[in-house]
Amino acid sequence: MKIFALARSSVLIAALAVGVSVATPSYAHLQYYAATFSGAAESPANLSPGTGSALVTFDMDLFTMRVEANFTGLLGTTSASHIHCCTVNPGVLNAGVATISPSFTGFPLGVRAGIYDHTFDMALTGSYHPNFLAANGGMASNAFNALLLGLDQGRAYFNIHTSSFGGGEIRGFLQPVPEPETYALLLAGLGLMALTAVRRKRG
Repeated sequence: MKIFALARSSVLIAALAVGVSVATPSYAHLQYYAATFSGAAESPANLSPGTGSALVTFDMDLFTMRVEANFTGLLGTTSASHIHCCTVNPGVLNAGVATISPSFTGFPLGVRAGIYDHTFDMALTGSYHPNFLAANGGMASNAFNALLLGLDQGRAYFNIHTSSFGGGEIRGFLQPVPEPETYALLLAGLGLMALTAVRRKRG
């Protein structure tokens, strides 16, 4: 688990974004999903000025899920964050929590801006919400497959809950990232978002 001070993280992520073209990982057994956060994407929508983005990477060999995210400009302070799945239709309405509850392990809470990076062992039943696990036969393998299916269908979203919006202040539906080149651009975007958050905090 890596939770960095905001300023230090922005430098590291920006450097990673610049260097990704010469240090690109193997994509053969990795699946990527990305989201951009906003209050307008919530259901019901709200007027939060908060923004952010996430990149979720599944390693199909190691059976892991890496969650990278950044956020800034929230009206309330963070109280929880997780992935919800699966909505009835893609990109709309709400669904129950699918991942670890009440919040991602080590997610920065009590703040209005932050950066997060943590890798979960998806072979563990504790990596899933109890209700999602029960709905999939109580087996981590079934829950894993159900989550991936929901992500592939655009029926899973990354939600950040705050003290001002208990049901979620900003969220974004995760979408498959089809090509490695797009992945590199997303990393660059994460770095720029982090740098912007630092400037706002200092201002």
